Amino acid sequence: MKLPEKKLDIKLIATDMDDTLLDKNAQIPEKNKKALLNAAEKGIYVVLSSGRIKASLTEFSKTLELDKYEKGKYIVALNGARIYDISTGETIYSKNVDGDVLVEAFEEVKKSGFSAEVYGEKTIYTNVDNEWTRLDSGLCLIPMKEVPNFKEFLKQGHSKMLIPGNPEKLLELKERLEKRLGDRAVIFTSKPYFLEIMASGCGKGEALEFLAKKLNIPLEQTMAFGDSMNDESMIRKIYNSVAMKNGLEYIQNIARFVTRKTNEDCGVADFINTYVL
Repeated sequence: MKLPEKKLDIKLIATDMDDTLLDKNAQIPEKNKKALLNAAEKGIYVVLSSGRIKASLTEFSKTLELDKYEKGKYIVALNGARIYDISTGETIYSKNVDGDVLVEAFEEVKKSGFSAEVYGEKTIYTNVDNEWTRLDSGLCLIPMKEVPNFKEFLKQGHSKMLIPGNPEKLLELKERLEKRLGDRAVIFTSKPYFLEIMASGCGKGEALEFLAKKLNIPLEQTMAFGDSMNDESMIRKIYNSVAMKNGLEYIQNIARFVTRKTNEDCGVADFINTYVL
């Protein structure tokens, strides 16, 4: 098992949400809440880092009561496309996929029979209201809006595009998009039924590198928890990277450490309490 040999000197802890900090009911277990609050009280920055949008992460921050702490004021949203200071509402980091890349991707998406979504701060925008786009809206508890001229809407550029659908067919689409877009975008599955397109060089890892530098925190004193492919850049770039026991084998293999417990058993709290606090 990949575990630290001693206590770690950590100044920033970032954590993914779904299947990492949250349980199967998308709730934050009390043990995880207590561990993160104890970390913030001891002067460690605690950063929620997720594919979710600002409104969703802000609500989780309030549930955790992290918003009451100076060390809990930053969130990384939309898989690293945005960093917000929720104490002021300020956007301190922003990266969009170019409009022409989104339009080209959408042409391939429509040709393959899929719908697509892009994100505002409080709304999910889609070209079609169907069971797949409603799935994302329901999971995030964020309202969805159908946009009549979606292709034109894409031209302004957006933080990311999400394509929901059948996992096997999405993998086929992923291959076609990678060939068509090349290095102009990053393409990955955040869940088996969600395919995401982001700007080249954009990810949770890049966003957290920016934040650590802004806060004058050496990467050797950063830690990040994740479980899936949208966590890959974070797991690769953050020095004390921690994969969840329930995470993908690939993510466990590239992480520095792996939790002893799953998200259902508060693996984040167990690791922080044992190796940080």
